[in-house]
This record gives sequence, C-alpha cells and structure tokens, in this order.
Amino acid sequence: MEIHKSRDHQIIEQELNENQVLASMWDVLIENPYEGMIVVNAQGYIIFINNTYLNILGLKKSDAIGKHVWDVTSHSQLPQVIETGRPILYDFWEVNGRKLIVVRIPIINNEGNVIGAIGKSLFTDIPSGKLLFTKLQVLEKELAFYKEEIRKVYKAKYSCKNLIGESESVKEIKKLARKVASSNSTILITGESGTGKELLAQAIHNAGCRNQRPFVRVNCAAVPENLLETELFGYDDGAFTGAKKGGKPGKFELAQGGTIFLDEIGEIPLTMQSKLLAVLQERELERVGGIKTVPLDVRVISATNRNLEDMVKNGTFREDLYYRLNVINFRLPSLRERSEDIPLLVNYLTHKLNKKLNCHVEGYTEQAMQLLTKYHWPGNVRQLENALERMFSFTDDKILSTEHMPFLKKIVNVNSSEVNTKSLAETIAETEKKMILDALQKVDGNRNKAAKLLDIHLSVLYRKIKKYDI
Repeated sequence: MEIHKSRDHQIIEQELNENQVLASMWDVLIENPYEGMIVVNAQGYIIFINNTYLNILGLKKSDAIGKHVWDVTSHSQLPQVIETGRPILYDFWEVNGRKLIVVRIPIINNEGNVIGAIGKSLFTDIPSGKLLFTKLQVLEKELAFYKEEIRKVYKAKYSCKNLIGESESVKEIKKLARKVASSNSTILITGESGTGKELLAQAIHNAGCRNQRPFVRVNCAAVPENLLETELFGYDDGAFTGAKKGGKPGKFELAQGGTIFLDEIGEIPLTMQSKLLAVLQERELERVGGIKTVPLDVRVISATNRNLEDMVKNGTFREDLYYRLNVINFRLPSLRERSEDIPLLVNYLTHKLNKKLNCHVEGYTEQAMQLLTKYHWPGNVRQLENALERMFSFTDDKILSTEHMPFLKKIVNVNSSEVNTKSLAETIAETEKKMILDALQKVDGNRNKAAKLLDIHLSVLYRKIKKYDI
C-alpha cells in the first residue's frame, strides 16, 4: 500500500533537512533505545515505527511500514483507540515473550477528528517498570511518614469529653459542637480569656471527619505584624533577603485537609484583614514572592475575647471579614455565669494536677468548696487551674481546706468555718469595684495602664467605671 505524505509531514521533513541540529534532536527523540514507538493512520496502517520497536518485534522497517497494524501485531489495541478516541494508559503488553508497559494515545486534529494513534512502550522490560514502581512506593511511604509527623506536631488533644460542666449553657455548647463538627462551615468562638476557646476548637476538630489531619494553631496577637503574612501564607525562594532556600509553607498550607485555628483574630491589623478575606473567599493563596496559586482544603475556626461587632462599628475590623468568619458562632460563658459547674471542674482539675505534679489530693472540705464556688474567677477556668496548682505545689495534705487558700480568703469575705452569706452577684460587684479602685490608685488614674493591670480591655474598664460610678 502506498502511503501519501501529508502537507504537515512534508513541511517537517523539509525543516529537518534544512536544520541538521533539529534533525539530530529528532533522531534522538524517535530512535530512543529505551522506548519503542509506532504510529498508525486513521485506517490503522503503520506510517512510522522506530528501530527499538522493530527489534522487539524482530522485523525490518520494510516488513512494517504501509501494513495494517494487525498484520504486524495481531492483538494490537491501536484500532480501538482510533475508534473510541480515548487513550489506553499504562497497560501491560507482551510481545514475543517480552513484557512491556505501554501507552496508546489518539492523534486528534484541530477539527476534533481522530486521524491516527501512537503506541509507546514506557519500558522495554518489566524489571525497569518494577524498579520505578518500587521507587514510587518508597516515595509514597516517605510522604505518608512526613504527613504523619506533621499531624503529630499539629495534633488536637482535646475532645468533647474535656468540656466539663452540666449547666444548660455547657450542654448546649456540647450539643452544637457535635452537630457542626462534620461540616466544613467556618466557626467563630467568642468569650472571655480563659473560658476554653481553644479547647472547644480542638474538640470540634476531633469530633469531625478531619480528625486524622493537622490542627494548626496561630496566635495572631503573638506574631509581629511584619511577619504575619509569611506566617500564615508562607513564602517562595528568594522572596526577601534571608528567605529560606526553597521557600517555606505557611500555616494554611500546613493545615491542608485539616483545621486552622486563628486565635485572637481581633488582633489582626487592617492591612492583613483584606488578604485573609481574599484567601477565605477564594479558598486559595499565593505565597509571598510567589506566582503559583495553591488551592486550599482547610476548615477555619477563629476565636477572640474582643467584641468584633463594636470593632466593626468603630472601623478597626472589616465588616465583610466579620461575616465571613461568623458563619457559626459559639459564645463561651464565663465561669461566674456557670458557677454550678465549678465543683465538677475542681474535681476534674484535681485528677489532672495529681498526675501532672505527682500529688495525692483526694478532696476538699465543704467550706473550701464553697469558697472556690463563691469566688468570681475573672480569669475563668485558666485562673481556677492555676490557683489549684499553686495550692498543690505547697502542700502534702490529702484534703484541702480554706487554710490552703489564703489568697482567696483575702478577696472573698469568709472566716475559717463558713462563707459569708452575701449573694454571689453582690460579692462580685464589691470585689470588682475594689480591684478597679486599687488598680487606678496604683497607676495614678491612668485608665490604659489600669486596664492592662487588670488584664481586661479598655472598653470593658470604661463600662465597669460607669457601672460602679467610680
């Protein structure tokens, strides 16, 4: 059968004849001794076959060119590729007792018509293919190992069982946490310092389908403003002077498939808020100094002890970012709002601290538990735990009494046998007013310094001053 050269074929041949360098490169490509190649036209007739494949078949070029592929290899699947227009990739193929790994690809013109097909052997023997397969397996195992190491470093350790309390507010939080854990919705957790915002975030992560993936925490208040962008989004090689060679992934990339917890989200400067908003909207990022877009599969949980709605009103927090973060909202109550949970928390923390400090505290006198319950705990659960740890560190007693709590007795008006009979609200009000007055006196009336001394936001201090008519 006579094979007519197409116009394109003639042009290529002319170029090869005129350009010896290109011709040499072409010969290397098509006469690769490690790769067999065969090309057929739309009718299945062979229009090209390289020497490597001829050697595998044990034929001369004159025995193959112009013949139908089935006359050369009776079980060829190239006609099937021409008929369906679909490739057959990475197939095992045996020719003359030699096992090959081959691909078969249709040739499609600009009009979308199949005008032929190419068959290529990726390896001229199975051992070579097995060697690559073995290397890929090793790489996959190494990748799985590093992923597991990242997961161990960025691992959430708390679950819903660590949300201690039987008050109605805590029951409702547990119920909602379990309900939303399996979704990918963005969550905002609000509440005073020490109420357990990160604990709740970890519990939600561990209760969901992402629990085998990383839980990455970022304290937005602790990262300097000029480093926050690279901390969150990473940077590419050469992004700035001193940049690590090869670049560095940011916390968002490290959290791929898992959860990123943006703690103290209210402290992010306005310049970064717009960049964070863009990442949350598009679910992709670009590293600092990079040009490649990285798609993200990350659940975002943020937390703050600040009033973001007030910040939106005074222009220090973007309204669009607030609504993007506040899809599902959890408000954690302060400890004074759920004082009925304090005995449960004390017992839980006692067990935890006994293990941590190798102590043997077994319980508390009734008066001691009343004292712990009556105190308003402005630092919430964190302050309660720290107070208990202080007591554990200075005693070998198994039962703790009010005598082990002199720092509380000074604040809460009690004697050695019973707690005073004032209501909790009255005690809180008196204590708060006294602490504010003492703080203002220490700093000569400077309200900014007083707020820092009391570890509260300035706006909270102003409300308290107005409330107590100070």
